[in-house]
Amino acid sequence: MPTGLTQITRGELACWQVRHRGQTLVIAEQGAQVLEYRLDNEPPVLWLSEQAQYHHGQGIRGGVPVCWPWFGGLAFNPETVRQQYTQPDPPAHGLVRALPWTLVHTRQSPEQIELAFQPDPDSLPESCPAVQLTLKIILDNALTLSLANHNQGEEPVALTQALHSYFAVSDIRQVTLQGLDLCPYVDAMDNWHSHRQSGPLTFREETDRLYLQLGHTLHIDDPEWQRRITLSVSGSESAVVWNPWIDKSQRLSQFADDAWQRMVCIETARVLDNALFLAAGECHDMSVRFVTSPL
Repeated sequence: MPTGLTQITRGELACWQVRHRGQTLVIAEQGAQVLEYRLDNEPPVLWLSEQAQYHHGQGIRGGVPVCWPWFGGLAFNPETVRQQYTQPDPPAHGLVRALPWTLVHTRQSPEQIELAFQPDPDSLPESCPAVQLTLKIILDNALTLSLANHNQGEEPVALTQALHSYFAVSDIRQVTLQGLDLCPYVDAMDNWHSHRQSGPLTFREETDRLYLQLGHTLHIDDPEWQRRITLSVSGSESAVVWNPWIDKSQRLSQFADDAWQRMVCIETARVLDNALFLAAGECHDMSVRFVTSPL
């Protein structure tokens, strides 16, 4: 077991804390959700709500929730995904973010933690696919998250998924997101119409966009903190960009009215035309690496 790994609790939830080379990482066993990632003497990399609640069976606002086997509302997913998961009142962002995962592997130098979702027939609908789902977390001089799907069934599987990353920023109105130029996107704030990005993205209002045909690198530039967060991605060509702005913030749970100023979600994903299709026996890894550097 890594020497920097200790078990802690947050409210009702068991968590793991890792210290490595001036970095601190906190992971909840529920949902395999990374709650915190920070470097000593720097602002946090991930945003975690000041009003976060740590209850069994309830999602936590912030960090990196795992959305699977669909992202967002099931009704807004591709038809192949909607048809596969038939159940009344399906929860937003899928089935696994508020269920227990199991710590199955740890290693030192670099620090590695692997958690697996082991389906319980009593808590999941019959339509849940026979997919082995694991999240590997690597902490060396940066943070890497890798979500692995292995279709262990005899039928093909269609799903969408996301590593729903909340990033901490000094002031969203000063932040620029680089790496989206010319990429098509679907705008949930414009009745799900399609558009194409021109230049970097800045934030002036509520933003909820699903970007497609992405390259492998995005940059969050934060001039007030003089920091760049680089996202290096593999196994994904789509991402969701979200900030609730002023009005919606007042309607969100576990979210202060002014918290929109201090966060932005850049979610590594497989959504819309980038949905994931797995043949029987097929495996797929989707990973993202977060690196900070001076701006």
